[in-house]
Amino acid sequence: MNRITAYIRQSLQEVYPPEEVKALSMLICCDMLGLDALDIYMGKDIILSECKQRELENIIFRLQKNEPIQYIRGIAEFCGRNFKVASGVLIPRPETAELVELIVEENPNARRLLDIGTGSGCIAISLDKKLPDAEVEAWDISGEALAIARKNNEALEARVRFLQRDVLADDWGKIPSFDVIVSNPPYVTETEKNEMDANVLDWEPGLALFVPDEDPLRFYNRIARLGSELLLPGGKLYFEINQAYGRETAHMLEMNQYRDVRVIKDIFGKDRIVTANR
Repeated sequence: MNRITAYIRQSLQEVYPPEEVKALSMLICCDMLGLDALDIYMGKDIILSECKQRELENIIFRLQKNEPIQYIRGIAEFCGRNFKVASGVLIPRPETAELVELIVEENPNARRLLDIGTGSGCIAISLDKKLPDAEVEAWDISGEALAIARKNNEALEARVRFLQRDVLADDWGKIPSFDVIVSNPPYVTETEKNEMDANVLDWEPGLALFVPDEDPLRFYNRIARLGSELLLPGGKLYFEINQAYGRETAHMLEMNQYRDVRVIKDIFGKDRIVTANR
């Protein structure tokens, strides 16, 4: 171990578990400071320039405050592509990539898709890239999130149409129909805040995370009703959900006359996706 990796691990050992510290040290050295991975593995002693040393100190300072490494880097990997991220959008998760893959697998001929609550645009842009013959539209209430999503759209050469809309509002006039509607809306209840890690609770946007304890399905109910108007006959609805509310979400969809309702587990064995047909 060289002096740089030793310094990183010593600086972070009281904040992160050992395996995460080890992974962070390699990420910082190779991806962020541009050092040679072989030199790091061989324990070669490296002297940083003054500029690189300041950069390292800033990275460590931010990590000690539990800021997610994705925000420090300014990018997060999702579905094989790098997306710009900042504190105005959620960091894309692997479970959400499963949602994208399921939609692509089940709807290869879809012509129009809508992503509600798009955040960084990761779902919408990934669908656009994987279904090149489809038109993808995406909504978000946050202007800050949409600014980031549009930057990703341009950087990744996608063609998503982004609109600022509050899905809980009553009316926006005439909206075209869709073959697929997908949403990863806020679903963490206020009570669950006590169980969350500081790097999520203190840094990721609460607007995109939390719902009241007394109305945990607020967004799902609204989108289900909207879907009955906007989905074409036989169209499909896809949700990412709170693992605690799989059965309740499925029942709500059945009560709204959706067919073939399924609750699907994620890679960690937790209820994470609900899908249904109009």
